[in-house]
Amino acid sequence: MPPTHDGEKQAAMDLAEDSRQKEWVHPSFVAELFRGRVRWELVSPFPVQDPEDKRIGDEYIERVREVLETHVDPEAVDRNGEVPKAALDALKAIGCFGLKIPKEYGGLGLSQINYNRVVGYMSTYCASTSVYVSSHLSIGVPQPLKLFGTEDQKKKFLPRLAKGAISAFALTEPGVGSDPAKMSTMATPSADGSYYLLNGEKLWCTNGPVAEILVVMAVTPPKIVNGKEKKQITAFVVETDTPGFEVGHVCQFMGCRGIRNGLLRFHNVKVPAENIIGKPGQGLKIALTTLNTGRLTVPGTCAAGARAALHACQDWVSERVQWGAPIGQHQSVGKMLANMVADAYAMDSIDALCCAYADEGAVDLRLEAAMAKYYCTEASWRICDDFIQVRGGRGYETAESLRKRGEKPIPAEMAMRNARISRIIEGTSEIMQLFIAREAMDTHVRRIMPILMPRPDDKDSKIKHILRAAKFYLGWYPKTWLPGDGWDARYLSSENRSHVRYVGTCAKRLARKMFHTMVKYRERLEYEQLILANFVDIGTYLFAMATCLARAERQLAESPGVQQLQDVVDLYCRNARERIEAAFSSVKHNHNTLVHEVSRAYMEGGYEWMVRDVYADFPPILDPQELALMAEAAKTASSAPAHTQSG
Repeated sequence: MPPTHDGEKQAAMDLAEDSRQKEWVHPSFVAELFRGRVRWELVSPFPVQDPEDKRIGDEYIERVREVLETHVDPEAVDRNGEVPKAALDALKAIGCFGLKIPKEYGGLGLSQINYNRVVGYMSTYCASTSVYVSSHLSIGVPQPLKLFGTEDQKKKFLPRLAKGAISAFALTEPGVGSDPAKMSTMATPSADGSYYLLNGEKLWCTNGPVAEILVVMAVTPPKIVNGKEKKQITAFVVETDTPGFEVGHVCQFMGCRGIRNGLLRFHNVKVPAENIIGKPGQGLKIALTTLNTGRLTVPGTCAAGARAALHACQDWVSERVQWGAPIGQHQSVGKMLANMVADAYAMDSIDALCCAYADEGAVDLRLEAAMAKYYCTEASWRICDDFIQVRGGRGYETAESLRKRGEKPIPAEMAMRNARISRIIEGTSEIMQLFIAREAMDTHVRRIMPILMPRPDDKDSKIKHILRAAKFYLGWYPKTWLPGDGWDARYLSSENRSHVRYVGTCAKRLARKMFHTMVKYRERLEYEQLILANFVDIGTYLFAMATCLARAERQLAESPGVQQLQDVVDLYCRNARERIEAAFSSVKHNHNTLVHEVSRAYMEGGYEWMVRDVYADFPPILDPQELALMAEAAKTASSAPAHTQSG
């Protein structure tokens, strides 16, 4: 049953649809996978980092290590909620804030793989410190300027950013999460069009409270299309020393406690028209495109964190003896350890492949990047949970407390708190599922929806769309029943070669089931998010399997006969196949209607009786006057303006 607020929902969907990339200029392994074709040549031979490029990364990581060990105490950062200014200054001095900025603009111009290696290493030492750098470079001002900025904009801002002028990305608002149609921050053009006045609020802007330069998404005057207003969102470069900008609040979080993230306010902030990135109305498209490569940092840090957890567990599971044997020898613990190893290998493989795609530029990685973010953050959370469980009480205890008792200070609980944000930032797991599902169904949406729901501006007749669709499906659909695609994996074991065949066959089965579902639900499919999520999970595990198999083939070709590698890939693929089959079953046999009924009843107060005896009163929300007085008191107590404070 469709939800209420259909008009608002349709407006949001139309805006998102207009902003998405509609063309596939380059091939995509995942896009082809959802169409039933496995293009093994896009993953095999698995890409390997150039030795000279690896040397550059190795040397730079050593410089970062020296800075971190000299200036950063991760426990103190977590306890005090502050990254030392000396640490940030030292990182700026070695060019860390220019890692991805091209050399011609004063940056280091590192490859994506080296960038992920550096930020991943930093995150295993101190997550908060790594966030300063990754938020600045991955989604801050440098990335959209590199992709869409004019040469004048690049020359003006990129050298400053490379030297350490911290930047941030301002999209989210207090009342707007992932729904840009409700964005209210306005940019009003002057009469002569030379500048805009920016008014509104942005929330959860990482680095925002300490940033010198922001990229801000704001609503600009609408266009009139077919007699109707069409909302325009535009991207601006905003310098925070401009009058009218203020930091309204610095947020505090359960993890990554040393980051600076907050509420930003704009009151008649004057922004020159030449500070528009791209063209007016392209803001959301710029944001989505920026995130395609920008969100690759998240799987990189997750993969590094998984390896760190394995390293921290290794001695413990052999030394800790219970019931006459090391705990790692007990099957229940052994299963957790084996799955941690398998998932870590898959995460590392996906990260390496996506970084290679980004460096080569010959693959459209919008789906691969989203899938990497979705998969690695979910797997990271599983690994953190098992890491805590394997460590037992010591996993729940803080590193500081362990040290004071004379034990090895392994920060498992802090790692878990830091990792939890990964499933939320840069697109929650649920938003990633919806994004991937929309792109996965694109083959059918652009052929079937013009027939079911023709647009007013469509110049082609319904008959033309029917004939085109019939021609495509008569050629495509029978192929989904043919044997799957494979490749000559000569170094893989017979078990792993069977997984190669499974990927090829299952991709066709997935494509066929998606088509059947589209035909069944038609325009109502957008409301069947749980079914779409199952398809996304199937595609994600097939992508992970293919990546692991291709990487293992490459590694075994260089070092034949490594049984441990054959085993870990076999285990990963067996686990993935179980999850895939469960997801296929859930498409057909589910209780989604019952889920809807219970959740609807809860929203309408139908389960009030369950919570009557629970003390759940919360302190009252402070009124705006009290908040203003508190903010004024904080400013008075500070020796520097809020937006220039460091750490």
